[in-house]
Amino acid sequence: MESIRNYKSVSLWQRYQNSYLSYFFMYNFYYLSWALFSALISVYLMGMGFKASEVSLVVSASFLISLITQPIIGKWNDQYNLKKVNTILFLIAIVGGLVFMLSRYLIMIMISYSVVLMSINGVNPIMEKIATASPYQYGKIRIWGTIGYALGSQLAGILYERISPQSIFIVFVFTMFLCILGLLGTQPHMQKQSQRDNTAKTSEILKNKKFLYYLMICGLFYGVTYMSNTFIPSMLTDKGLDVGITSTVLSIAVFCEAPLVLLSSHFMDRLSNKTLLMIATTMVCAQCAVYGLDMPMWMTVIVTFLVKHPAGMLFIMINLKVVNTLIDEKHQMTALAIVATLKNLVSIIFQNAAGHILDISSYSYLYMICLMCMVISLLLVIFFRIDRGNDKTLFS
Repeated sequence: MESIRNYKSVSLWQRYQNSYLSYFFMYNFYYLSWALFSALISVYLMGMGFKASEVSLVVSASFLISLITQPIIGKWNDQYNLKKVNTILFLIAIVGGLVFMLSRYLIMIMISYSVVLMSINGVNPIMEKIATASPYQYGKIRIWGTIGYALGSQLAGILYERISPQSIFIVFVFTMFLCILGLLGTQPHMQKQSQRDNTAKTSEILKNKKFLYYLMICGLFYGVTYMSNTFIPSMLTDKGLDVGITSTVLSIAVFCEAPLVLLSSHFMDRLSNKTLLMIATTMVCAQCAVYGLDMPMWMTVIVTFLVKHPAGMLFIMINLKVVNTLIDEKHQMTALAIVATLKNLVSIIFQNAAGHILDISSYSYLYMICLMCMVISLLLVIFFRIDRGNDKTLFS
């Protein structure tokens, strides 16, 4: 009887292995946890009595720690068992979340928040890569990340208002365990870097001139878009929208990336790398122009729907395709980690620059400067000599 019971339990786990359910758990609860932990960080800390400058210090510290650790995590994922590496990182995030919930002093808040974001940000490149290496279409897997992030943002607000601010982090721990359950069930087809290949590492990747050129495009794109994500809410309220409507606009904007994700198999493997990069940079150019020219509110809201998250989601997919085109498969995790490291670096630079600009000027002036940055990025794309990248079907 016991052997039959054991057989059934093993059989159930085997059926779960590499099932669609395992990928659902991993993607949905990873992005839900991320949004849950970080969406209301400024509200939570200022509610505890901390100043805005102290909140900025906490967030900037997390970017800095992620900047340092991202390449290391990328190399670990290239060289070792990705399930073990990322399970350990998720467990570190859980411990960090509990410490953050109990912390009352700024130094402990800053350390614990940085530890959680280091773990979550560090795993992000491999999460995107797994979606292309699963037995299912990219869009059918990645869509749960979009839904999870939107649900996490809403859930954070509900928990904060109706239960308690601390309840957010208790639920965060629970959803992270569900994410680990999903991760352990996945079996993506990915090559692991052998010990003999370790000597290549970052230095060989950075000798790739086309990859370095691509990093310049990435730097401008990520700098503008991540800075914009921080200041769009305050820009909308500054233009007259109340906080409730602004929150609704931003929630709807998250769902606007869903069609891109679901239809990715129909265009990502057909359009060339260069065409896709031009589309993404042109979208952000249009967004900056509308914000910079202080267009009517209805136009500002529509552009926020059409560009804020769709352009970012499109660039996530483009990044996977470009890295797959330029970098050998054995080193792609390290390359993706380098891009993520650059993203953290330019985020710190652009966020601080934007803050100083807004102290002495307006949102219109800020976004006109952003428009100039994006025009430079578009010119770099136009002169970028890169293969079409359609020989491998990553998204179909």
